[in-house]
Amino acid sequence: MFVEVYERLDHAHHVDDRIVLDSDTRDKGRFKVTSESGLEVRIFLERGKTLAVGECLKTECGKTIEVVGAKESVSDAACEDWQQFSKACYHLGNRHVKIQVLNRVLRIKPDYVLEEMLTLLGLTVTKTEDVFIPESGAYAPGYTGHHHHDHEH
Repeated sequence: MFVEVYERLDHAHHVDDRIVLDSDTRDKGRFKVTSESGLEVRIFLERGKTLAVGECLKTECGKTIEVVGAKESVSDAACEDWQQFSKACYHLGNRHVKIQVLNRVLRIKPDYVLEEMLTLLGLTVTKTEDVFIPESGAYAPGYTGHHHHDHEH
């Protein structure tokens, strides 16, 4: 038995089932996954828009399925010094690395070259298993920041 999903929900009053997805899978628009209840779920959504942890999807038969973040291998780089932290943000951003920004902790997918760079910048790198929710970026759909250019003089 399988269900197909073509629609995102703005909000849901109840959840019928859940799918647990890692960060790479949440970036895809088309894939198959098995839900927590054992149901095969076939996702057919618009490409280029990441699924958010906590987001709900509607199946063609009317069921509501919640997206849950899977724990995966991540590297956390931490420091107490704001200047070191800012430099690390700059260098990771300059390399277009997906990062999750926590309280003076930068979470990335494990990468020994980046981990060495962060260590050289004075951060302490630890490996762990946790949900990875990278920043969506300023140009991503749904970004809530506002930027205004005033071209009149």
